[in-house]
Amino acid sequence: AVSAAAQRPAAEAPGGEPSSAEEARAELARLAREIARHDDLYYNRSAPEIDDAAYDALRRRNARIEARFPGLRRADGPSARIGAPPPPDGGFRKVRHAVPMLSLANAFDEADLREFVGRMRRFLGLAADAPVRFVAEPKIDGLSASLRYEAGALAVGATRGDGLEGEDVTANLRTVAGVPGRLDEGARRPPAVLEVRGEVFMARADFAALNAARAAAGEAAYANPRNAAAGGLRQLDPAETAKRRLRFHAYAWGEASEPLGETLWEARAALAAFGFQLNAPAEICEAAGALAAYHARLEAMRADLPFDIDGVVYKADRLDWQARLGAAGRAPRWAVAHKFPAERATTRIEAISVQVGRTGALTPVATLAPVSVGGATVTRATLHNADEIARKDDVRVGDTVTVRRAGDVIPQIVAVDLARRPPDAAPFAFPETCPVCGSRTVREEGGAVRRCAGGPVCEAQAVERLRHFVSRDAFDVEGLGARQIEAFLRDGLARTPADLFRLHERAAEIAAREGWGETSVRNLLAAIAARRTISLERFLFALGIRLVGRANARLLALHFGTLDRLAEAAAAAGDRESAAWSDLLAIDGVGEKAVAELVGFFSEPRNHAAVAALAREVRVEAAAPSAASASPVAGKTVVFTGRLEGMSRAEAKAAAQAAGARVTGSVSSATDYVVAGADAGSKAKKARALGVTVLSEAEWRDLMGRGMR
Repeated sequence: AVSAAAQRPAAEAPGGEPSSAEEARAELARLAREIARHDDLYYNRSAPEIDDAAYDALRRRNARIEARFPGLRRADGPSARIGAPPPPDGGFRKVRHAVPMLSLANAFDEADLREFVGRMRRFLGLAADAPVRFVAEPKIDGLSASLRYEAGALAVGATRGDGLEGEDVTANLRTVAGVPGRLDEGARRPPAVLEVRGEVFMARADFAALNAARAAAGEAAYANPRNAAAGGLRQLDPAETAKRRLRFHAYAWGEASEPLGETLWEARAALAAFGFQLNAPAEICEAAGALAAYHARLEAMRADLPFDIDGVVYKADRLDWQARLGAAGRAPRWAVAHKFPAERATTRIEAISVQVGRTGALTPVATLAPVSVGGATVTRATLHNADEIARKDDVRVGDTVTVRRAGDVIPQIVAVDLARRPPDAAPFAFPETCPVCGSRTVREEGGAVRRCAGGPVCEAQAVERLRHFVSRDAFDVEGLGARQIEAFLRDGLARTPADLFRLHERAAEIAAREGWGETSVRNLLAAIAARRTISLERFLFALGIRLVGRANARLLALHFGTLDRLAEAAAAAGDRESAAWSDLLAIDGVGEKAVAELVGFFSEPRNHAAVAALAREVRVEAAAPSAASASPVAGKTVVFTGRLEGMSRAEAKAAAQAAGARVTGSVSSATDYVVAGADAGSKAKKARALGVTVLSEAEWRDLMGRGMR
């Protein structure tokens, strides 16, 4: 039998689209772990293992899977998380950003650009041919920083960190060219409070000089200007930062006590008047075709610029539109990054093995002859399922294939050279029995996934379930990795999540094991003890219920508030004609299949017992609305019906959810408000029959206090 450790997912992203929700859920969990690791390497350690194209493609794959399976989107997964939390021992004071520092969604071709523009028009309720003006800027390959000015003087300078909290590197930023100590008041008076965001980078000439000096001193050269700039900005001695000759170009702002203009173009002029250098060359573009043309021009002149760029950025020019569009997760809806294409390489498939995931899904993985693609060495590519193998010209061991690190997935097998296929290359056949436990494997009817039927008896599934439970987006138990979990499970120390919280009872036994000692056991038990309090949404996600990803877990947590209420509702929803079933289906964003999985999970006696045992070991915090308690709709259940005149349905829902409301798709006695637009039908009628408050669009705007027009 193949060990469970050998079944762990490959470090690279799979080479095809998930064909089922369960498969997508497993892949999203794997991507979350992989992206979080690369975030930490990039933002905190300045030691990235992959290039930008590889990283972008991991995030793009995550976004595409979420778009196809929106119910699996995690509230604080890769699509919501920005950067990485600053390390606790980094040596710098932590700084909370007054306004979150968002990241950007990516576009890779003109079709993506047209979809980006189309989404904006639809969200704003504009006609398909309505003009939309953008500001196009180069995307400098550096690291983001925020400068807070109070009464015109630099007060705090911080790294981006995880987008919510960064590190105070004020003294270091004062040494960076392009960072004014005091804002210029010659052209106009600066706002009393102004947070300026921009990019810290190293010019190519300065980078070459730095590496020449290091070579002369017998020191290792830096791999690229971005790494050198990141390391320089986090020096504990500002004098060392000054030696790096770093530069700063402004491109945005956070908190501002007064507007900088009505358009982004006007705001850029204001920032320049205050003494900042800006990302340039920038242009005004008024169509997707113009955006693509700007991208082509920048790519052509890329080598002649004095600094590295890895793409361009397009932003809506009208600031009132930016405010209405807001953000979706970690990225604003009004901006997108258009990256430059990455490299391709040719290699050979040396073997195809099979991994077993926590849900029993069998995934074929191609082992590749090592090849460098875009600065990273690729050795594995997941082939995903039988259908994906067929789509790739029936991939076989011995095939010569083209691999790329850009586009939908990373790394991706994009082509098979059939002319170079060995004559004895045999088609790949999925095993009829599980390579870990020997149970039979079954392909789901109508699906592409073959699954081990062993369930609880399959060691790979048990290991992967516990790995998911302690993963970063679940209970996040530091120091409890796959190797430890596999050993604990094999030796009977822990098989269920509740067992992990009882490991302190067996501390002496663990300490006597090879590779363990009193200190390592003490650290592990402390890490477990630190997770005895957890939010409801993370608790739900950690249970590993099929189709209940971070996004669905958050929606369920906000809707029910407590674990007891949710469990009671799931138990009562076994009858699909029940009010409890209808209530679950009414949650906006939670689909019928996810509801069925949730109900099925809680109706299984073993699952119910496992959850009860776990709940006795931990404290599950009740969910609270995300908006400030002052919001008049925080915690309220709202249904929208009919055609809205002043905004699109998407904009109305986004605004309500941002204010802490629960948006559902059907009316019940638990509904607080029904917002009825033009041509409202049965939902408004049902609301009145139930005595639910029905608001016109104007009354809703007044209640929200947003002044939306």
